[in-house]
Amino acid sequence: MSIRYELLTVLRDHGPLSRAQLAGRLEVPRRRLLAELDHLVEAGKVVEAESAGPRRGRRSTLVKLDPGLRFAAVDLDARSVGVEVTDGCLRAVASYSEHCDIRTGPVNVLGRVTQILEKMRAQGHFTQLDAIGIGLPGPVSFREGVPVSPPIMPGWDRHPVRDVLSGEHGCPVAVDNDVNVMTLGEQHSGVARTVDNLIFVKIGSGVGCGMQIAGRIYRGAAGCAGDIGHIQVDADGPVCSCGNVGCLEALFSQEALARHAESAADDGRSLLLAELLAAKGCLTARDVADGAAAGDAVCIGIVRAGGRQVGQVLAGLVSFMNPSMIVIGGDLADLGHILLAELRSVVYQRSLPLATGDLPMVLSELGARAGVVGAAVLASELAYGSPVS
Repeated sequence: MSIRYELLTVLRDHGPLSRAQLAGRLEVPRRRLLAELDHLVEAGKVVEAESAGPRRGRRSTLVKLDPGLRFAAVDLDARSVGVEVTDGCLRAVASYSEHCDIRTGPVNVLGRVTQILEKMRAQGHFTQLDAIGIGLPGPVSFREGVPVSPPIMPGWDRHPVRDVLSGEHGCPVAVDNDVNVMTLGEQHSGVARTVDNLIFVKIGSGVGCGMQIAGRIYRGAAGCAGDIGHIQVDADGPVCSCGNVGCLEALFSQEALARHAESAADDGRSLLLAELLAAKGCLTARDVADGAAAGDAVCIGIVRAGGRQVGQVLAGLVSFMNPSMIVIGGDLADLGHILLAELRSVVYQRSLPLATGDLPMVLSELGARAGVVGAAVLASELAYGSPVS
């Protein structure tokens, strides 16, 4: 990687440093470092200032990222949008989230993203964005910056998301699958900070995973690596949104949990769910989570059954990839320790002892913020010159 990229990311992650500290961290000749710093000062990426040290003696000069750097992070889910503006060190300057139905199409959704960013600009949070990172809940061609046949995103196929946002905001844009983005966030600022080989599993409106191998996101040849939600786990199962039968996502997701809950209420297996259905007219995944937390045996059984199905798929991934950590995130991660216990049981039982002996499987530390944090990381990687391909 280039000295420029390494220098900027060190300042991003560690804050202001002296030239000597930078030279020590980067292990590059001082002359080369100083030349690169001169270029970055001219480009408006870094600034230099005297440190606040003792009054006597020579004060060292600290190098830091220009305080005017601004990135926009956009996290799109099936039913929500989160937007955050950060400085060059990825500290939040402004943030906003709201309900947003991805099915209303790219013109409406991206138009709303632009409206939110323009409002943030009008409020004085930035004058010009240096880069935008955005995660989409479907398969993405990372090199082209477009979604490709996303099952839950009607009207989005091949829509030029990158080019639209770049044209609207006059800055480079990186577009990726939402789970890859969450993986970046968790590795940068969450529970996986020290991990280079990571599987991040998102369980929510769909099921997917991001894979980080040797410190880099693995996207596959076309950008759709990790789409585990459409692995078949039951040949006689329900039809999935992708058109196939018995996919993991069709059996364990927000929609699937709601379907299982209503079935249990209708046939009288759960008095709690039956009463909720009579009162509300419909049930949601949240009702299952609350019922499981309250000790309802049917709700616990639904969660455990889904955990076993996800665990079977994860066990295959563990045997194939041999990660050093698995992180569970997404809206259904708050099914909590019941889900986590089932996942651990299946994965540890079905995978080789050598692969699971020191394998932690934990809940996301960032929770709902994993997407915007990861999108900010993605934007900074693009702006700082990483070969994010």
